[in-house]
Amino acid sequence: MNDTNTLARFLETAHPYDNLSADERLHIAGTLSCRDYAAGELIYRIDDPLGGVFIILDGEVESTDRHGAVVSLLTTRDTFGERGLLRDGHAATTTRASRASRIAQLPSTEFHRLLDTFVSFRRYFQRSTRPFTPSADILTQKVSTLISRAPLYCSPETSVAQAARLMRDHKVSSLGVTDAGTDTLVGMITIRDLAHRVLAEELDPALPVCEVMTRDPASLPPDSLGSDVLQLMLEHSIGHLPIVDDGRFVGMITQTDITRFQASTAAALIKDILKAESVADMADVSRRIPRLLLQLTGANQAHEVVTRLITDVADTITRRLLAMAEAQLGAAPVPYLWLACGSQGRQEQSGLSDQDNCLFLDDSVTAHDMPYFDELAARVCDGLNACGYVYCPGDMMATNPRWRQPVRVWRKYFHDWAVTHEPQSQMLASVMFDLRPIAGTASLYRDLQAETLEQASRNSIFVAHMIANSLKHVPPLGLIRGFSTVRTGPYRNHIDMKHNGVIPVTDLARVYALQGRITDVNTRSRLLAAKDAGVISESGARDLIEAYDVIAMTRLQNQARQIKEGREVSNYLAPADLSDFERNHLRDAFVVVRTMQAAIGHDKGALR
Repeated sequence: MNDTNTLARFLETAHPYDNLSADERLHIAGTLSCRDYAAGELIYRIDDPLGGVFIILDGEVESTDRHGAVVSLLTTRDTFGERGLLRDGHAATTTRASRASRIAQLPSTEFHRLLDTFVSFRRYFQRSTRPFTPSADILTQKVSTLISRAPLYCSPETSVAQAARLMRDHKVSSLGVTDAGTDTLVGMITIRDLAHRVLAEELDPALPVCEVMTRDPASLPPDSLGSDVLQLMLEHSIGHLPIVDDGRFVGMITQTDITRFQASTAAALIKDILKAESVADMADVSRRIPRLLLQLTGANQAHEVVTRLITDVADTITRRLLAMAEAQLGAAPVPYLWLACGSQGRQEQSGLSDQDNCLFLDDSVTAHDMPYFDELAARVCDGLNACGYVYCPGDMMATNPRWRQPVRVWRKYFHDWAVTHEPQSQMLASVMFDLRPIAGTASLYRDLQAETLEQASRNSIFVAHMIANSLKHVPPLGLIRGFSTVRTGPYRNHIDMKHNGVIPVTDLARVYALQGRITDVNTRSRLLAAKDAGVISESGARDLIEAYDVIAMTRLQNQARQIKEGREVSNYLAPADLSDFERNHLRDAFVVVRTMQAAIGHDKGALR
């Protein structure tokens, strides 16, 4: 199959080349170099430099990770090698022909040309591209209504260090740079500029910002529309857009501002919850959560935005139930803290969530006080159940006396779990590492969290058990580009996107947080913090975050599809409901997760 015309006809049958024009496929075919491989012959080793990507013309290829575990089995028409090429130019796996194969190589220069030229080609291979296409109602908004705060700016002579401190102190990611005394915009500087143009180049932080800023950035006047903002952001691939009135800098619009605007429906739910006079009123509001999920996913919001907003609703319901209980029972006899664990604790609730919670009580509590907290817990947990957050099947709730205790008892729980190497200890510790205060006296937990992370992270046996526990849920990978699906029952031929999708990543992130003593409980935040702390490599973190984004977003989109079709919302996905493109990316994401599991299992001493 060396003939250019024959190769071009082959490309017409393979994704994503089939989306290109006939002339383009003919050109690509002319750049391919073909080679035959015997069964068992090495194509490349992990960490080898790659000269391009590979297309299987005929045969079968097996990829293994650093420890020899098979992570992928590829067949005719599959392309491989792109993950390493896009990451740092070096192979991410070791790859061999598992049987006699004929393989073509597309040169790196040609591969990158196609990425730069064709959106469909780029979208196929760069699964990290996160959609940013808010729904239509923002398109007609005046820009002036989207600016969320007064303009923050500095002069061109301001030092880079001073600009960084200004951004830190005001919790912003960009500054306008204005001519002193006139407010005329002459440039813009962002956190990304500080990282790429200053830190990466090892420049002196005493340099003035005029040396590293973006000069004469794209901007819009205040009477522009939201559609103009989106067009400029997408056209220039930017996330910060200065707003200028007759040359005068009047504010900055960011993607965060757009997200806040899109959250207005969540704000409406929260407003209605705060006005609710009864559990029944709140239950009426909570029944609108599926519609919220549908709107947010339909607006292509990032998965962490969707789950955060849905969790915000649950937090508000919880706080309102606590306030209503106190109004009826009277003030609490001692300080207390209501905490959520599980998906609510991680701020990752979707369209299907049970409740997981507990109560921390001040050490001054007495037996005489306990009936008050018994009743408080009952009212809140019953209320949550009525609002659709069903009782926890494992009874991990504040109504269980075990999870309604003074701080001194909780401290003993954590200590015992860290030194007792039993399966239940690791399971309970996993749940409790995801605790997040919802209402009450936050100081009851703050010191205990840091103390527990310190104690547990120093116990190598406990860490090893936590690693082993994190490997119990595995991605649903089958052979030959397939998925391992449920074999029996009502969800036969489906993937469990919770236990075999998001939970493997959640478990890995929890271990990274333990190793790095990271206090974040949100999975994506933990992964980012673990990268910054050096717990995982830059490339490993990027791959895993991208994989998690694909898996979590696919789960939410599947639930949105179920809602739209009037089906019961579940965590089960039928691969047949996905397009070839979606299946390819989902499977690649699962491969990344399995690779990271193998790495932590071998490199970190997990007990087996």
